[in-house]
Amino acid sequence: TVVVGGVRIGGGNPVRVQSMTKTDTRDVGTTLAQIRALHRAGCEIVRVGVPDEASAEAFAEIRRHADVPLVADIHFDPNLALLALRAGADKIRLNPGNIQNRERLKEIVAEAKARGAPIRVGVNSGSVPMPLVRRHGGPTPQAMVEAALTYIGWCEDWDFCDLVVSLKSSSVRDTVEAYRLFSEASRYPLHLGVTEAGPLMESAVRSSLALGPLLMEGIGDTIRVSITGDPCLEVEVAYEILR
Repeated sequence: TVVVGGVRIGGGNPVRVQSMTKTDTRDVGTTLAQIRALHRAGCEIVRVGVPDEASAEAFAEIRRHADVPLVADIHFDPNLALLALRAGADKIRLNPGNIQNRERLKEIVAEAKARGAPIRVGVNSGSVPMPLVRRHGGPTPQAMVEAALTYIGWCEDWDFCDLVVSLKSSSVRDTVEAYRLFSEASRYPLHLGVTEAGPLMESAVRSSLALGPLLMEGIGDTIRVSITGDPCLEVEVAYEILR
């Protein structure tokens, strides 16, 4: 079980519904308004983008006023992960394809461990590390799983196991296969989703086709349905899938 701001993921707990803000994080008022709308819609955990230092500063203010656990979404810059953790992030999301330096990851893990914040190892088929792409002949489900397990192995080397894992592809078939493969290899909680799922109808269909079989097999501990536009629709579709 991994605890994110008081919300327990995995370990027999209910499947948790997540979403992500679509606002400019630097606009604190607008971002908070969207977080509150998501919370009212039933969203249990909200991810917020932290693409630059100004966003990290704004994140601290947002965290002070938000009533739901917040995940900082980090790409490329390890310093932003450190800033987000110090700003009070309840969890951070890292992409193994974007932050590959082991020593920098070790710094982030130390900070997360000191603050009791979990890390989501968020593998994306569009950014699998190139050595794995070459070895597997593309960003295959096997390459995605190896990327996740490598990152996890590093974290375990530093006695950090407070991890959630996602393996998202724009392909429904590859998404399902990646999660099935990973669930056979590891017991870490899984965050389910299809990347770049698209507009409402397209996303609802593709997400249902990918997430439905996995959930019926007992695979998956938290989900996000990625929809272009109003994120509250993501929550609505997620609950319909769970029903």
